[in-house]
Amino acid sequence: MSDKPHQNLAIIGHVDHGKSTLVGRLLFETGSVPDHVIEQHRNEAEEKGKGGFEFAYVMDNLAEERERGLTIDIAHQEFDTDAYYFTIVDCPGHRDFVKNMITGASQADNAVLVVAADDGVAPQTREHVFLARTLGINELIIGVNKMDKVAYDESRYRAVVDEVKKLLGQVRFATEDASFVPISAFEGDNVAEPSDAMPWWEGRTLLEALNELPEPEPPTDAPLRLPIQDVYSISGIGTVPVGRVETGRMRPGDDVSFQPSDVGGEVKTIEMHHEEVPEAKPGDNVGFNVRGVGSDDVRRGDVCGPAADPPTVAETFTAQIVVMQHPSVITAGYTPVFHAHTAQVAGTFESLDRKIDPASGEVQQDEPEYLEAGDAAVVTIRPQKPLAIERSSEIPELGSFAVRDMGQTVAAGRVLEITER
Repeated sequence: MSDKPHQNLAIIGHVDHGKSTLVGRLLFETGSVPDHVIEQHRNEAEEKGKGGFEFAYVMDNLAEERERGLTIDIAHQEFDTDAYYFTIVDCPGHRDFVKNMITGASQADNAVLVVAADDGVAPQTREHVFLARTLGINELIIGVNKMDKVAYDESRYRAVVDEVKKLLGQVRFATEDASFVPISAFEGDNVAEPSDAMPWWEGRTLLEALNELPEPEPPTDAPLRLPIQDVYSISGIGTVPVGRVETGRMRPGDDVSFQPSDVGGEVKTIEMHHEEVPEAKPGDNVGFNVRGVGSDDVRRGDVCGPAADPPTVAETFTAQIVVMQHPSVITAGYTPVFHAHTAQVAGTFESLDRKIDPASGEVQQDEPEYLEAGDAAVVTIRPQKPLAIERSSEIPELGSFAVRDMGQTVAAGRVLEITER
């Protein structure tokens, strides 16, 4: 851990546009992957007839380790630049990523959008840009990747930039908050060093653009909120809930409450990376043991907080949502699944209160009859079973959610008000 300011950086974009290779390249160029590891991957890649793929290979091997369950957190790789210490938040599958991005499992400050020069804007490019906009990612750096595939052609680069700018306009993402860099993650052009292959480019390298990102806001001084991902029974210890601290701190001896299960007790021990720790703080993935709490008492989707200031449980809540896609329209009575932090609960649109302009927030229409793709609105939701969720003005980390139906993300939103259970 370095004493530089910290940034969570999301690497977003369409599945085949070279995100993994770019992550591998960034880690390699900043000295975050030891040479012997690269060497080992290079040898393996050559043995398998995949010479040149060592960067993607580094990432694939890490991905494979994740899938074997060796770590409980989503892939996070770390690297230093002159200005910042970065953690890359990046989830294995696209669908998980969309959900994790919205539910706050990937709380990124800023993002790099990877768009392949030979392919341009693809369906996931649209979805990820839309999400970045909805989730309040402040700055977007667009890496126009695979320039080597288009012979480093400037006119092709300009065409992709125009296409992306049009997309940014559609989702009302201010183009002045976006910067473009033509790169080849595979060859290393313009990632750390200016590229000889693109003498026409006079702008920054990708690492320079990352260095110049604005500093993120410090975390809120909100109370402890720790959404539960899994609950394990471990012999000799007992019940061990596992999750990531979103806000606040937890120490052994603390009295905690799990909601909506409404059980609690005193924290006995906290473990991180198989070692006992004296404290868990925001961003830490921990397992912990609570006196008197059994494996049937808590479940995934519960949120742990201080007994004196327990997580809020909603009877109903009002939220501001943006509809991304829907096969028809959304009307009152519609009951899709709400994904908030680690919880998944069916919820009914009890009322559509008002339609608003997504850019200005001004009311366009009171009590609209329906909502369709592209609409922004304030709605009232009734969860079908108790749901722990927070007002986004108070604890933004637990105030956002995704609405999913038929295998796709229908809408994204944030909680404005809660009528408590």
